[in-house]
Amino acid sequence: MTLSCNIFIDGEFEGTINSKNDVNVGKNGKVTGEIYANRVVVNGFIKGKVNSSRVEIKALGKVEGEVESAELVIEAKAIFSGNSIVKQKETPKKK
Repeated sequence: MTLSCNIFIDGEFEGTINSKNDVNVGKNGKVTGEIYANRVVVNGFIKGKVNSSRVEIKALGKVEGEVESAELVIEAKAIFSGNSIVKQKETPKKK
């Protein structure tokens, strides 16, 4: 699925999501696959790969797999099981 808008998932989804904006996984949401987005917020469950500028795993959230992001926020009681790869933020070049 390729999107140019925000998406909120509060059911089951299997596959790949490509979004230029935000992907929100609600507390009843379950995603199995890959997510490529600007920002990912997890209140439910993700199993697979997440590649994003910012990933937020909220207190009810659980992620199993690989997270590649410049910013990874894991709240108290949230669960993250897997590998984390830190993306380097691009810095403006001096003239």
